[in-house]
Amino acid sequence: MTIRALIVDDEPLARRRIRGLLAEAGDVGVVAECANGREAIQAIDESPPDLLFLDIQMPEVDGFDVLRAIGVGQVPVVIFVTAYDQFALRAFEAHALDYLLKPFDDERFEAALQRARERIRQQQGGDLDRQLRALLQEVRGDRGYLRRLVVPTGPRNVFVRTEEIDWIEADRNYIRLHVGDRTHLLRENLSRIESALDPAAFCRIHRSTIVNVDRIQAVESLFGGEYLVLLHDGTRLTSGRSYRRNLHALMGKES
Repeated sequence: MTIRALIVDDEPLARRRIRGLLAEAGDVGVVAECANGREAIQAIDESPPDLLFLDIQMPEVDGFDVLRAIGVGQVPVVIFVTAYDQFALRAFEAHALDYLLKPFDDERFEAALQRARERIRQQQGGDLDRQLRALLQEVRGDRGYLRRLVVPTGPRNVFVRTEEIDWIEADRNYIRLHVGDRTHLLRENLSRIESALDPAAFCRIHRSTIVNVDRIQAVESLFGGEYLVLLHDGTRLTSGRSYRRNLHALMGKES
């Protein structure tokens, strides 16, 4: 039996990597590739695959949105693909759902694929439904605030605790983490990171800037409702007018 696989990832290189590894497998055929969640929903609805490689971090419609849209009962065997553990890799492990942490090697890929083969042979639909429902409930509910990020750096993954971050800035389709005298570039959306961080510990002061509250030394009023935010290491950041409410709340002022 040839396993029908669908690859969903907004990074062309990531799709090519998975496609290449599947070509070597011999028993898996790629029926379609999707660059975003909306395409994935349509592709699964039109022709459900046996196996789904699903990227978690995608703009607008992410991997979890795809699962909710098609309905857990219609989800094929899924291997999640993720660049870091915003949603806590322990969740996948706890619910016995497989994942690939980018960048992954050939051996890790083959192990995940072999487990997928076994699931498909055994047709454990009911078990998979329960596991996916439990995972989505955890994601929808109080999963706790983000405690660490995993930053891919070539063959290594660097773990960064959020409490160590001084400030975060948007950089096109990436975010730049400033940690002491080091910086780390991560492919992610600033608003999505903001929603995952503890609002008591981090404050968004600009459309492109989030600051660790504990790193703020002083806040100085500027013209037009803007503020100069001075960090303990001497970094000077300017707030945006539309985010002054956040600083007012931090300072205990009425907006």
